[in-house]
Amino acid sequence: MARYRSGMHRNSLLLFKRYAQSQFKSGMRVLEVGPSLPSDFEPVVADPSIRWETIDIYKSPKLTYQATGEYSFPLPDQGYDIVMSAQVIEHVRAPWKWMRELARVCRVGGKIITINPVNWGYHKVPIDCWRMYPDAIKTLHAEAGIETEFCTFESLEDWGDRLNWPALKWTLRKLLRRPESGEPFFPIDTISVGRRLEPGASSTAG
Repeated sequence: MARYRSGMHRNSLLLFKRYAQSQFKSGMRVLEVGPSLPSDFEPVVADPSIRWETIDIYKSPKLTYQATGEYSFPLPDQGYDIVMSAQVIEHVRAPWKWMRELARVCRVGGKIITINPVNWGYHKVPIDCWRMYPDAIKTLHAEAGIETEFCTFESLEDWGDRLNWPALKWTLRKLLRRPESGEPFFPIDTISVGRRLEPGASSTAG
């Protein structure tokens, strides 16, 4: 696989491989919300027995489904073993509503996997609203009936990864500002794995 693909920065893929890839088992049904087209993550899992479906608010023949709204998927309850997204939640106006919809379409006991930027630059696609650390994700999980099994934030990239990034000029502009801002040099993302609880079961923000 290429070191960088157009839809996703390298750190997201590295975090996925380290912390989330093991959640995917043969025969599962997976929904990826707001994917790159084609998905960056399906080739990493590379299991043809997994039914990998996609959804976004935009119309595209490459998507499996088009959402009827930001917080409304034309899908039945509890249809998926895993519902995942990467670099999406920062573009959602009301992520507490959105997380509830992810939980709704995930089966009880299934997993909700989210990867989101912490220090990535402003990118309006078409809006850019949030940067979230684990405490924020755990709070959203608890409100949506999801038990947080794992959540951390970090960067796994190195200089070689960054130098292979096509947007190097943007990176260099950021680096020139960082001694004053105190920001880290590499992209940091939060990754979480949550388990969908039985309706009415209680969860905590951790």
